[in-house]
Amino acid sequence: MKAFREPNLTERRDMGASAKKAQLDKVLALKAKQQEGLAEHLAERARIAEEREARAVERKAKKLEQEKREAEERAAAEVARVQAEKIALAIRERDAAEKAAREVALEATRKAARDARYAARQKRKG
Repeated sequence: MKAFREPNLTERRDMGASAKKAQLDKVLALKAKQQEGLAEHLAERARIAEEREARAVERKAKKLEQEKREAEERAAAEVARVQAEKIALAIRERDAAEKAAREVALEATRKAARDARYAARQKRKG
């Protein structure tokens, strides 16, 4: 078995330099690998952002279409409500006119009956 030999200053310096170089090479290799992946990662993020934006535009278009449809439905409902009010008013006016006509006819019938009684009383008296 060989005896352990203590490294001298230049050997230690060379070993330290080679260890630093190995670490630097390792870091540079990792950084290069990350740079390769970075381009792909950024492209993927850009694609996802574009898809997200497209979905947002589509949602906004659907929302505008829904609001337009609801506004049209509200307008149609308002027109129907106004027409129903006009019809109800016409019916109330017609009913009021019919009631007034019945009251006039009833009053005329009552007056005729009262006049007939008065005439009968006058005839009996005299």
